[in-house]
Amino acid sequence: MSEIQITEHPRREQVFTPDATDFIANLVREFRDERNELLAARKIRQADFESGSRPDFLEETKPVREGNWKVSPPPEDLADRRVEITGPTERKMMINALNSGARVFMADCEDSSTPTWNNVLEGQINIRDAFSRELALETGDKKYRLNEEIATLFIRPRGWHLSEKNVVIDGSAAPASLIDFGLVIFHNAQNSIQRGTGPYFYLPKLESHKEARLWNKVFCYAQETLGIPHGSIRATVLIETILAAFEMDEILYELKDHSAGLNAGRWDYIFSVAKKFCLDPTFVLPDRSDVTMTVPFMRAYTELMVSTCHRRGAHAIGGMSAFIPNRRDPEVTEEALKKVSADKNREATDGCDGTWVAHPDLVEIAIEEFNKVLKDKPNQIDRLRDDVYVSAEDLLSIDQTGGAITLEGLRINVEIGLRYIASWLAGTGAAAINNLMEDAATAEISRAQVWQWVHHKKELDNGETVTTDLVKNIILQEITAIEEDMGTELFNTFPFDQARKVFEEVALADEFVDFLTLPAYKIID
Repeated sequence: MSEIQITEHPRREQVFTPDATDFIANLVREFRDERNELLAARKIRQADFESGSRPDFLEETKPVREGNWKVSPPPEDLADRRVEITGPTERKMMINALNSGARVFMADCEDSSTPTWNNVLEGQINIRDAFSRELALETGDKKYRLNEEIATLFIRPRGWHLSEKNVVIDGSAAPASLIDFGLVIFHNAQNSIQRGTGPYFYLPKLESHKEARLWNKVFCYAQETLGIPHGSIRATVLIETILAAFEMDEILYELKDHSAGLNAGRWDYIFSVAKKFCLDPTFVLPDRSDVTMTVPFMRAYTELMVSTCHRRGAHAIGGMSAFIPNRRDPEVTEEALKKVSADKNREATDGCDGTWVAHPDLVEIAIEEFNKVLKDKPNQIDRLRDDVYVSAEDLLSIDQTGGAITLEGLRINVEIGLRYIASWLAGTGAAAINNLMEDAATAEISRAQVWQWVHHKKELDNGETVTTDLVKNIILQEITAIEEDMGTELFNTFPFDQARKVFEEVALADEFVDFLTLPAYKIID
């Protein structure tokens, strides 16, 4: 039996060339054991939380937090990141995003991409074409080409917890993060550097500085192996777990020469609160719409991120606006645009150096708000926010969130869960639902809240208790409503039966399932 088994695909030889395959195999063999140890450490820590312990700032890394150090200054093309756009590695979406006027485009191999084998390989080819400025598409009546001036490209590989079943090395599925990163760096590092930019990445779902340390080792290994200068690779870490919020200084320190700052990954962050403390009734969240960026625990973590980044000379990038303009409903769009403006104004005023949007039509609105604050400066890293003090209690102040648990909120969670999982299983990881761009993170919030409400027997505002039977009844009602809304013909093109099974597994199981993408991944090709 071959030590390296890679699933057949028409594009396989273009992506997994002999040299690329050797590089990937060596990368995986070098780092998979440490990755597996870190995943095991997550489980041990989770068991501690379920026994009642709570996170705090680490005593053993106090010298790092109190030390006087900074990360390497940003390269020239990363000095100004006032608006960044994100999206999957689908060809047309990538062209539109790169041409959108945003300063950065994050091509996403993670939460907005379904990792079908076809999507993984086509995504790598699209990324390669983007780096070489050859990304183009003809759809019969329309041609899509890159503009002369495009956004700076970042790539988000999959998180440490995911495996790639189509690449089996020495009998085990390879870590998906190393496949995504390894192929991007192998095929595009030299080209990007020659063009005056670099191989830039976003790192998702880190839970500790030790996980950042592993990424730094991976970067050093790749640079040395490929003969590119140390520090060429730059990475922005998404602070999208509540545990990472306690280790922001340490994460920046571990990635010092390779750091491109931190980003407030708001949706995954909310999900992580529900997941990490799922058994604690004081951590139960209200309706998703009530968990805004201004509630105390969300405010604490974003303020801490800005002050931490700026003290270390790093960019602080604000969170995602998930709204998508609806040209058929101008009233809804107008109201939502006001909320987007207010959100971006708050981030810019707080000291963020940039922000995220999910749609090209939002780029100009976000730029306007940041221009008011930044004016002709590329960033506001020099604004130190010495006024910020955030305690462990502030980060854990979930019980001060307020809000309510409503029947409407429960229905929305079920609808989003079903629609999104059906879309994901059908191969599309970014789904427009009710004028919002939903991805795996937002779907995770929906199913996690349902799990919390059932597990803790929460009472709705109408006096009804949330039970498994109630949720199952709503699932049946919502599936009927979705079919009526979509029309039977379109509805039948989506795997709603499978979506229902996955949703029930992750929302109604006795034990909390880590990620909905884990059972869902078993179903896709």
